[in-house]
Amino acid sequence: MAYPLVDLKGQVIVITGASSGIGEAAAKNLAAAGMKLVLTARREDRLKALANACGGAATIVPGDIIDPALPKRLLDTALKTYGRCDVLFNNAGLLETGPVDTIDIERVCFMVRVNVEAAFRAAYVFLRHFKSVNAGHLLNTSSIAGMKVRATIGPYAATKYAIEALSESLRMEFAKTPIKVTCIEPGVVTTELHQRWPTKPAQALGIAQPITADEIADMIRYLLQQPAHIRIPRMLVMPTGQDF
Repeated sequence: MAYPLVDLKGQVIVITGASSGIGEAAAKNLAAAGMKLVLTARREDRLKALANACGGAATIVPGDIIDPALPKRLLDTALKTYGRCDVLFNNAGLLETGPVDTIDIERVCFMVRVNVEAAFRAAYVFLRHFKSVNAGHLLNTSSIAGMKVRATIGPYAATKYAIEALSESLRMEFAKTPIKVTCIEPGVVTTELHQRWPTKPAQALGIAQPITADEIADMIRYLLQQPAHIRIPRMLVMPTGQDF
């Protein structure tokens, strides 16, 4: 028996790191699918432009993801504005890599605050709400680097290993409930995370066609459309030619 995909129209998603890259692409994609959105990032001008592009389906909450009060503010905004919250897309993140002698230690420590501390805080705030209503989906942005590590990317990979560990533990905790937990694990994607790199990852790895943020957004819509009895704890998405 084939089960139809879930109609996302009217569902509400909170997206962190929404001002660019995968977060921005997901917002546009899911607004087109009929979802209502609460969007957050530090760049208010970008959020306003994105909300306009989403055709009035979005509410913005500018803020710094490391602010301990922000997750509750996001949840409260969703509940007050739309009367519900169905999904948290825990997407905000930074990328710092490099050899020991040149890596910026302060930027590494700030990355840990964003990628781990802030992501953990948001996950728990929203899961407590999901548990109270016995429904919801936590979607975490991980990375192929959350499964494999190589020289010079250890700090970033460590933050994604942390996301993987937390997600699997939470998946097990909620396995017998309607609440879903998923990690999406992109391979090489073209986003602003690499804008300061003199040599982009696709070039370094010889990948002719890296994944786009829009393609990852399609995968996110697919995940959210799955029937209630289907769980996809991890989705690894890689471009042709990536062997790492």
